[in-house]
Amino acid sequence: MKAMDALSIGKLSKQSGVNIETIRYYEKIGVMPAPGRSAGGYRIYGADCLKRLSFVRRSRRLGFSLDEIRGLLRLVDGHTHTCAQVHALTLNHLAEIRRKIRDLKRLERVMAEMAAQCTGESAPECPIVDALFDAPTVSV
Repeated sequence: MKAMDALSIGKLSKQSGVNIETIRYYEKIGVMPAPGRSAGGYRIYGADCLKRLSFVRRSRRLGFSLDEIRGLLRLVDGHTHTCAQVHALTLNHLAEIRRKIRDLKRLERVMAEMAAQCTGESAPECPIVDALFDAPTVSV
């Protein structure tokens, strides 16, 4: 790696928008490769690390778990990925997103029902608190 191409962890963090501690964590769990080191022992990164970190960041924003990202990266790193494999992983992720949306819609309905029962007065009894204590009757 040329000295001009080398990035410190601070510069990598700034250019990628990923916190320094998160970069270290990604290295620890194997999402990011162990970086090279300078003569003084400081981490040094290249453009490939910036590209990989950007991939991880975008994937996280799309809701992929670290395990899913690790799976995608294994395919890419081994140069064995096919569009069909990536497509299958994406469809699995999409199914999970749709399940979460259904759960959130049910939660929204339950919360709206509880809020509708509340008069907003300063009474000692509150239908929302009562509903939360009486959880078995509240189905999400």
